[in-house]
Parts: sequence; C-alpha cells; structure tokens
Amino acid sequence: MPEEVAQQQGQGQQSGGADQAPPGPSQQGQGQTQPNQSQQNQSQRDDSKRKRANPRRKRTIRIVVLAVIVLAIIVTIPIYAYYSVRESTDDAQVDGHLVPISARISGTIISVLVNDNQPIRAGQELVRLDPADYQVALSQAQASLVSSEATTSESQENVPITTINTTSSVSTSDTQVDQAQASVVSAQQAVDAARARLTSANAALAQKQANRVKAQKDLVRFKDLVEKDEISKQDYDGAVAAADANDADVDSARADVVEAQHNLEQAGAELQVSKARLATAVVQQRQSEQVRARQQAVSVARYKQAQATVLQRRADLQQAQLNVSYTILKASVDGVVSRKNAEPGMQVAAGQQIMALVPLDDVWVTANFKETQLKKMRVGQSVQIEVDTYGSSRKYRGHVDSIAAASGARFSLLPPENATGNYVKVVQRVPVKIVLEPGENRDHLLLPGMSVTPTVLLNSGTDNAS
Repeated sequence: MPEEVAQQQGQGQQSGGADQAPPGPSQQGQGQTQPNQSQQNQSQRDDSKRKRANPRRKRTIRIVVLAVIVLAIIVTIPIYAYYSVRESTDDAQVDGHLVPISARISGTIISVLVNDNQPIRAGQELVRLDPADYQVALSQAQASLVSSEATTSESQENVPITTINTTSSVSTSDTQVDQAQASVVSAQQAVDAARARLTSANAALAQKQANRVKAQKDLVRFKDLVEKDEISKQDYDGAVAAADANDADVDSARADVVEAQHNLEQAGAELQVSKARLATAVVQQRQSEQVRARQQAVSVARYKQAQATVLQRRADLQQAQLNVSYTILKASVDGVVSRKNAEPGMQVAAGQQIMALVPLDDVWVTANFKETQLKKMRVGQSVQIEVDTYGSSRKYRGHVDSIAAASGARFSLLPPENATGNYVKVVQRVPVKIVLEPGENRDHLLLPGMSVTPTVLLNSGTDNAS
C-alpha cells in the first residue's frame, strides 16, 4: 500500500513535470537522453521492489484477517452461549392483590383508625360505624325470639292436651255406640217378647172362644133337657154360669190380645228409637275420630309453625348480631392501607368501598414475553429479576409459576379480528407469572406496579415447579 501511494505520487509528479513548459531547443537536445534512461532504471527498480513486497504483504493481510475471525469467534461463542439460554423482556411489572375494604351495612362513620400508606395487621380495626340503630334492632330481635319461644312452649303443651281431649271424645262416642247397640238389642228382645205375648194371647183367645162355643152348645142342650125335666134345674144353671164365664173369658182374652198388640207396637217403636240412637252414636263416633285426627294435625302444625318461627327469630337475632359486628370494619389480611376514602361523619352504603389493602407479602411478576420467546420456556425455570427502581445493584430470584392460556390481546376489550380487513401480522405477547423465591421480598421493597426486567434461565430445569 505505501509503495502504491508513492508510485502514484511519483507518477503525479512526472505528469506535473510534463505539464510544465517545454525547455528550449538547446536544452532539449542536450538532456533528452539522460532523463529517459534514469526513468527507465527507476521503473525497473520499483517493479522489482513491488514483486518482492507483494507476497509478504498478502501473507500479513491473511494473518490479520484470520486473527480477526478467530477473535470474533472466541468472543461470539460465550456471548451466544450466554444469551441462547436466557430470555428477557422489559414489558413486565410487579403485580399483587388489591384487597377492597367495603362496608357490609349502611351507616355513618364515627371514627377512622388508620391513614394512607399505614402498615396494618390482619384483624386490626380500620373504621367504626354508628351502632345505635343496629343495637336497637338487636334488642327487638332478642324480644321476638323470647316471645316465639314462649309460643312454641305453649303449642308444645297443647299437643298432648289436644290428644287427650280428642281421645276422650272418641272414647265417649264409643261408649255411646255400645250403649245404643245394647239398647237396640234390648228393644229387639222386648219386641220379640211382645210378639210372643201377642201370639200367646191370640192362642188363649182362640181357646176361650172354642170353650165359649162349647158352652153355648151345652147350654142349648141343657135347656132342652131341662124343659123335658131330664136334668135338674141346678145342672141347667151350672151350664148357664159356665156359658157366661166363657163369654167373660173370651172378652178377657180379647183384651189381652189388644194389650199384647199395643205392647208389640210400643216395643217396635222403642226398637226404632234405639236404632236411631245407634245410628246417631255411630255418626258421632266417626266425627269424633275425624275431628281427633284433624285437631291433632292442627295442634302439631301449630307447634311446627311455632318452631319455624323460633328458627326465623333466631336467624333474625344472628343477623342483628352480625350487623352490630359489621359496624367495626377490620383488616382481613396484613398489608398497607391505600386509596383511603373514609372520613368521620361520612354516610356509607352497603357495598361501598372506602379503602384498599395491598398485602406486600404476596407479590409476583407478570412478564409479557413475545410468543417467539416461549419455545424453551417451562414452568419451574429460574428467573433473575432486575427492578428499574433499584437498578442492577439488587436482583431478585424467582421461578416461572405459570404461563397464561391465551395472549394478552385475547383478553382486551376489543380483540383483533384478523379475518376482516387487511391482515398485518403482529408478534403477540403472552403473560407469564413469575413467583419470587421465599424471603426475597422480606423488606417489602417490591411494590405492585413497579417496572422490572426478568431474565428466564432456560437451562435451569424445573426443580422449582412444585
């Protein structure tokens, strides 16, 4: 290279000299031979030098290029080995739970016991509401429960009383039925006896009528005989007396028949009355049994209703007790108070959020890696986390906990529709949850929302997956 530059300069000087004014005739004739010869000699010497320098210069260039290539390979291999097993992104931030503190009942705030950014413990009181209205409701619920329990006790006592009363009524009806049945049997027996007496009276009447007919015939015969003096007057008088006696017996037998007929009719009437009483007693017995079942069912139903009322009143009492306890809002977890929106005297409604708690013991990193970076990423791989706030002076350790089931664009309000319009392919990002190792955030310096740069070590295995 230096020789070529010198040659070019010499040629330039020669051409520059050629551009000068030509010498005079006398000078041109004298010096024309000597310069031409010296130039030729010089050219020959330069050519010989270039021929000797070219192989050496080429070897030097080859050695330098080879050394640069080897050096580049030596430097590139560790760099490639380092970055080929690591995936990093700056599209990541610290995430955590935001626990809302809401009023479960409506009321007026009487005191606020915490301030913004104040660390608190689980169970610590945060806000107190005015409990006066809910204490009154609690007293009413207690009184209602006592009244319902008394009603239940009364209903419980009425159940056996109703059973006894209805059973007694049924027993009385059974007794009346038995008595009516006995009366029917007795009346039937009286009818049978009256019928037998009537039959006997009729038989006696027939006999006495036959005796009277015989006595009348005897009287006629004795009259003829007495007129002929074949018998004595005394015998005739006896026959007359016997005929009169038989007439009297017939009249008496007829009276007995009439009396027996009357007695039979009276006994039949009493039998019908007894049967009617029996039918009435049977109906009353059935009604008593039905009424007993219904009254017992009504009594048991009233008792069960009273029991249900007691349960309802107990539930009302428990709700009133809960409402009184809800007047004190307590922290559900350890954390730091944030977004406090509660002041004494403020009226709050049920479900209204008045502050939030940020539990710094449970934070993680959400890293949005490109889909092309997930080829070798697995759950359980170790992660080094650098926080923008603290720079490279402090790094946190963690591991991949899970990989989202869809890209972040799928969860957006308006997901992309590649099937319509002009399609432009965009590399998607998939959220990856990274959990810190135990004790890494013991000083609570990692806050939700901080920007971080996680680096996943792809060759770290999955020992932390559990």
